[in-house]
Amino acid sequence: MLSGDIPLQPKALFLSHGGGPLPLLGDPAHEEMVQSLRSVAARIERPEAIIVVSAHWEERVATITSAANPGIIYDYYGFPPESYEIRYPAPGSPDLASRLQSRLQDGGIKAMLDGDRGFDHGLYIPLKIMYPEADIPCVQLSLLDSLDPSAHIALGEAMSDISGDGVLVIGSGFSFHNLKAFFSKDASNPDARNEAFERWLVETCSNRELDEPGRARRLIAWETAPHARYCHPREEHLLPLHVCYGVTGRPAEAVVELSILNKMASLYLW
Repeated sequence: MLSGDIPLQPKALFLSHGGGPLPLLGDPAHEEMVQSLRSVAARIERPEAIIVVSAHWEERVATITSAANPGIIYDYYGFPPESYEIRYPAPGSPDLASRLQSRLQDGGIKAMLDGDRGFDHGLYIPLKIMYPEADIPCVQLSLLDSLDPSAHIALGEAMSDISGDGVLVIGSGFSFHNLKAFFSKDASNPDARNEAFERWLVETCSNRELDEPGRARRLIAWETAPHARYCHPREEHLLPLHVCYGVTGRPAEAVVELSILNKMASLYLW
């Protein structure tokens, strides 16, 4: 379900990227996600470059991929052989990486370049769905291993002025990320705890009656939301959303609510 109008030139997009490579393997429980990502990509202007903040990369200091032609990291286990043959040869952008490093440093945030690291599946799984031609320059930005929500909002604030001129910031995580719950014997039944947290998250990110200090306080105190630690036993899949909010500092203009792996999930565009 879509609420709001998808902005033609969004500055930031938080997406739920599904379970490992399953979205690319024809898994029925990811069909709605695949269609939603394709629909979003078709309705927005094609970005000139993309910065991806992935849930699957944490560093002590904010770190940015800077290779001209990054490789691929198969950072998942136990999937069919074809999962390890996926290719996404998008170019990197050393220039954008350097500009991003400068923006973060100007904002008082330590930042490093990494010329060796490749793209993890938080980048190439959703982007292979959205932009299968793999011809848009991409860089990845790590999370901070402190997992401090306020620090991740600040990370977004420091990079806010780079997300114009055709640069799209994508926070690649998952609005629900309890692996045991995905594969429990009751996984196909309605999940009231998942639904309550999703309602809180949609309200927090999109309610225009909230002022921005109040919205930020809710995101920083996300653990007080209904069933927060059930939905996120560890918060790395939620924090890319905090970065996206920091980039824009305003309510999301469009929300896409959907089902992934029989759980409620959501995407947000600013």
